[in-house]
Amino acid sequence: MASSRRRFLMHAAAAGGAVLARPAGAWAGPAEPGAESATAVETFSPPELLKRHLTKEHARARAAASSAAASPAAQAPAGGTDYGAMYRNRRNWGRWGDDDQVGAVNLITPEKRAAAAQLVRSGRTVSLSRVFEPPQHFMQKGSLGGPGGFVVDYLGFIYHGGVVTHIDSLCHIWDGDGMWQGRDPDVEVTTQGANFGSITHWSNGIITKGVLLDVPRHRGEPHVTVDNPVMGEELEAIAAAQGVTVEPGDALLVHSGWQSYTDSAPGEALGGPGLHPSCAEFIRDHDVALLGWDLMDAGLGASDLAWPVHGVLFNFGVALLDNARLEPIAAACAEEGRNEFLFMLLPLNVARGTGSPANPVAMF
Repeated sequence: MASSRRRFLMHAAAAGGAVLARPAGAWAGPAEPGAESATAVETFSPPELLKRHLTKEHARARAAASSAAASPAAQAPAGGTDYGAMYRNRRNWGRWGDDDQVGAVNLITPEKRAAAAQLVRSGRTVSLSRVFEPPQHFMQKGSLGGPGGFVVDYLGFIYHGGVVTHIDSLCHIWDGDGMWQGRDPDVEVTTQGANFGSITHWSNGIITKGVLLDVPRHRGEPHVTVDNPVMGEELEAIAAAQGVTVEPGDALLVHSGWQSYTDSAPGEALGGPGLHPSCAEFIRDHDVALLGWDLMDAGLGASDLAWPVHGVLFNFGVALLDNARLEPIAAACAEEGRNEFLFMLLPLNVARGTGSPANPVAMF
């Protein structure tokens, strides 16, 4: 049923050829060859999309590093804790076997999931995802004859970065000692995908108890600031104040006030306020299985650590839910009078994938 033109466009996209990029919601129009060319807004290939994305991310990181270099997150706190040494000394490499590709998600046992299900009382659900607007989106309508019809769409996007809500798999990042389990990224990751630690190892879903720690509500401020990042001891204090216990295998969600921050400082959130490296120690102390956050590492690019808090991914095997939209669940927790719930994240089962766009859901 697919037209030859649709097949051509799909094959061109897969092979790196030119693709017609359209505004979200635009119709491709008639299926006749050449009928759409007058309304295409731009032509570029998937490799060009990758190049543009990386150029933008590098520029964001450089700008953020320049503006955040003097922040507390870029320096060792009083007492001089060496967080690089903390990561090395407390790594989970080999904890579940030298070939393990599941990481701290191993802590989510069937018993853990069953216990989390007991937190469901009202059945209320809340999405933790931002609205997804891919840079390449074109659509085509077809007819079944008579009044019947259908529409298909093609999406071209890169979900890693500071915009799309997504989950990072264990192969996504590394430091000088290697990726998860100390594997060599030059061997395990190629342009054809990941040979180790891909997202397929979480294909059964990450379903566990979720705990939200609401930093703005605790501070009585709209959002976290560059000069006052979230500290590990603050997470302990917030958990105690909220009356929750962060337990092994939990999904820890840290609300820092992304919406309020971006409204007050439009542009770039990467490298701005967020979590201090001491939060990584809190995460390891409590054996967290997944970290979900909205403002991510404080001062990313301005620290001696390549990945100040992102390092929990390849050092501890903790799954990372980046760019979560946590304002709605923070409001729901306040209305429900509790900060614990059933957390569900079902990544796409992408062969050799470094992660997946996601729409996580909390259920009360």
